[in-house]
Amino acid sequence: MDIETFPNPNPERNYTIQHIQEEFTSTCPMTGHPDYATVVFSYAPDQICIELKSMKLYLHSYRNKGIFFEAATNKIFEDLYAATKPRWARLETIWRGRGGIRSNVVVEDQQEGYMGPETEPFAG
Repeated sequence: MDIETFPNPNPERNYTIQHIQEEFTSTCPMTGHPDYATVVFSYAPDQICIELKSMKLYLHSYRNKGIFFEAATNKIFEDLYAATKPRWARLETIWRGRGGIRSNVVVEDQQEGYMGPETEPFAG
C-alpha cells in the first residue's frame, strides 16, 4: 500500500509533528486473537509530510495481519520513515494488556547530523 505525502509547508524550520492512532488492530500469529494498540508517530519533517487519510488506511491494513508486536512496530516505522524521509522520527506502539502484561515498543532514527530543534539558534 502506498503512503501518500505532500510538500512540507515550512521546510526551513525544525518542528515536530505527532500523529496518534488510538484504534490500531492486528492479529496475534500464535493465537489468532486480536491485538489492540495506540500508535504514536512523531517526526521532524524534512521536505515532505505524511497525508493522514493515507496513513490511516495503511494502519488499517494490519487489521487481519498475523504479526508480533515487535515486528509490527518495526515494519510500520520502516514504511513511515521511508515514505516521509524525516530529519528525525520515533514510533511508539502502546499495546493493551493480556494476561497481566502490557507492552510498549519504541523505534527511533534520524538523519546523520540532525541535532533536534532545541539545538537550533533562536532567530527571533
